[in-house]
Amino acid sequence: MSTSGAQAAAFFRDISQTRTVWWVRDDDGSPTPVSSSGRPAFPYWSSEARAQRAAQLWGPQFRAVSMPLDHWRSAALPDLAKDDFRVGVNWSGQRLTGWDFTVDEVINRLTHALGEPPSDR
Repeated sequence: MSTSGAQAAAFFRDISQTRTVWWVRDDDGSPTPVSSSGRPAFPYWSSEARAQRAAQLWGPQFRAVSMPLDHWRSAALPDLAKDDFRVGVNWSGQRLTGWDFTVDEVINRLTHALGEPPSDR
């Protein structure tokens, strides 16, 4: 498995256990870089330590912020889908690279990680 694949697997495993996702922001908002797919992505991390490393790479004005999994699932993900953002998961390394998914792909992977039955959407 690639490093990015391992990071993605860890993301879904970790958030299903901790019920928390982490993101990075400053007073003006969050970075939304263009992903490897060529589309804007909103990155999230599965732990505070991972998010803090990303914040440090982006600059001293950034900080790690947590969000309950249920809120992320019910509010943040639908907003990202509406704005056609992809979802980056556990990006790492000096250039903060990794996998990104559509919101539907994230929901499917999260549903599987949580052991829930697939929804009829």
